[in-house]
Amino acid sequence: MNRTLVRRALLALTAVGVLGAAFELATEQHWKSTEQLIPWGALALLGIAVLLMLVKDSPRLVAAVRLIALAVVVASAFGVYAHITANYDAGPLDQRYASTWDALPTLTRWWYALTKAVGPAPPLAPGMLGQSALMLLLATLIGRGPAPTDAPEVLRLEAPGSR
Repeated sequence: MNRTLVRRALLALTAVGVLGAAFELATEQHWKSTEQLIPWGALALLGIAVLLMLVKDSPRLVAAVRLIALAVVVASAFGVYAHITANYDAGPLDQRYASTWDALPTLTRWWYALTKAVGPAPPLAPGMLGQSALMLLLATLIGRGPAPTDAPEVLRLEAPGSR
């Protein structure tokens, strides 16, 4: 198998992740505050980075795309944190826990926030951004063209008997 194919597959998966996250954000009308615009910016950066990787290949571009991917991973981690915190803050408002929230052990309250037992924010949704960014990062690690011919046969990315 050729490296270009693997690289393009990772870029395609990144694009699917970007489109899926954009659809999810749009259906949730995730644009009502400045903080809610962060994932839109991250998606735009990922989309641009995917297009750049498809059009051009240079060391500077790859370095820029890696920085973009790392920035999106950070934004994703912030999103997971913000969602869990929002759910935690909603705990006392949940009718099931309103009278007992403060008496619950701290780890239990955070577990309920993480698992969305309380609160409206899906904690793992921002993780979709991070996953897409990591796929993009992996795509930057794979050079274009076929695998080097001087690599041991076990490490070559080609079909057996293709020589």
